[in-house]
Amino acid sequence: MISQNMKRKIKAPVFSKGYSFIKVSIPLSGILVFGLFLFGFTFVSDTYEASDQRPNIVLIIADDMAWDDCGACGHPNIKTPNIDQLAANGMMFRNAFLTTSSCSPTRASIVTGTYPHQTDAEQLHWEIPPDKVTFVEKLKEAGYWTGQAGKWHMGDHIKDRFDFLAEENTDILRESYGELPEADGSGSHLWVPLLEHRPENQPFFLWLAAFDPHRVYYEGTIKEPHVPEDVILPPYVPDTERVRKDFAMYYDEISRLDEYIGRVVETLERQGVLQNTVILFISDNGRPFPRDKTTLYDSGIKTPFIVKWPETIPPGTETKSLVSVIDIAPTFLTLAGLEAGDEFVGKDFSPILTDPKEKIRSYIYGQAHWHDHENFVRAIRDDRFKYIRNFFNDLPLTPPADALNGGTFAEIRQQMHDGTLDEKQRATYFEPRPDEELYDVINDPHELNNLVDDPAYREELVRLRSDLLEFMETYNDRVPRLRTPDGFHRVSGALLPNITFPRPPKKVMFGDCECLYLPPTPFFEFD
Repeated sequence: MISQNMKRKIKAPVFSKGYSFIKVSIPLSGILVFGLFLFGFTFVSDTYEASDQRPNIVLIIADDMAWDDCGACGHPNIKTPNIDQLAANGMMFRNAFLTTSSCSPTRASIVTGTYPHQTDAEQLHWEIPPDKVTFVEKLKEAGYWTGQAGKWHMGDHIKDRFDFLAEENTDILRESYGELPEADGSGSHLWVPLLEHRPENQPFFLWLAAFDPHRVYYEGTIKEPHVPEDVILPPYVPDTERVRKDFAMYYDEISRLDEYIGRVVETLERQGVLQNTVILFISDNGRPFPRDKTTLYDSGIKTPFIVKWPETIPPGTETKSLVSVIDIAPTFLTLAGLEAGDEFVGKDFSPILTDPKEKIRSYIYGQAHWHDHENFVRAIRDDRFKYIRNFFNDLPLTPPADALNGGTFAEIRQQMHDGTLDEKQRATYFEPRPDEELYDVINDPHELNNLVDDPAYREELVRLRSDLLEFMETYNDRVPRLRTPDGFHRVSGALLPNITFPRPPKKVMFGDCECLYLPPTPFFEFD
């Protein structure tokens, strides 16, 4: 049972009496740790006191990991003992979702607490503009030491919101830690050195982002690799040896990520701060395979979402309440004793941490934009049904470039040539999409049976269509008149001359003119 006092911890962080709460400059010589301090932060002059009881916050982000590709989420064969232990000792969110299924746009949405189109960084590789507010700077201003290690992918303009960026300060890390671990492609080798480098007696926030399990894949990633027999395939890819080997190497990178998560937890425990550290583990989008990453199916936007906080959350807790990663920013600020301003449009999910049956939202919303190929899709999902609107429905559901150039899509191309793909596989990858899609995600978890034309589901269709339109109008979410050219060939995966790096920002490509966007209403005029 959680005591009433513990519940009050979350709702109203306590500041010790007798001290004034003032802003101080934070030294750069600290280590980043993904944790969250819930309680009051107190100090005299520029000295941080041990009486500060606010939780540390550690955010761990996997790169391209599907929501159900770990033992704790139901996969019987992937080796993830540390993620499983994280869930066993914390709270598993069974219905957590991303706002998009694309690497940099997801990160922009999380750090700003806004929907992708509001970040002005909704297309892949667009930088977050300098005028955007992040929850990180709010924590920093309130006395948290803020650090980052691993994959960045948010542009240069918000780097100063962190006190310390590990990859840009390896010489400083080496002075305090000693010889640094060798980079192994995981993006996680500096997580522990950053944690060791943090200042003592000061609450900290760490953004720890992996490259695993992003493509490209290689054999020998882990000592005991997965084998094709370990693989569980979704029905929309062919079941062949080449596909199974591709999935097995993806599993290996998840296991490597799991090892680093274990090292972070171990370090926090050794430092004596684990009890009052909030650890949140998520992924930035679905697995980098066809019909997963960049889509708004659950395989693209549903995410593992595990919160461990020994001081507050009983072991083995789970919730089915809907949450979105847009809710992370206001929640972290609340736990730090701060008020989330109107610039953050998500909802505080901290009440769920003490009452798993608490509900903070009825729907989640998803968006898809340019990611290697042009796209503009919107989705709304409740506990049972999902409605998808394909605004550029003349375009097929082409996988991202990394998946196009992987072993699984190579097999799909070959079978398309040989005429051995089944009907749904052909439609998925090589034909225009329907205007609308409606799925019963409970009875059809892979979202293969479109119910739009089924009169038995007319009420759900009309309801969700109306709710999506209301969302788009409320958040000024409009369809662009201009399309962004594809950056890669949709079948071969070859790089096209239409793309340059770094990509020009949104204002350079599209400008600010209202004439460049269409209102959503005409696109919802269906019989």
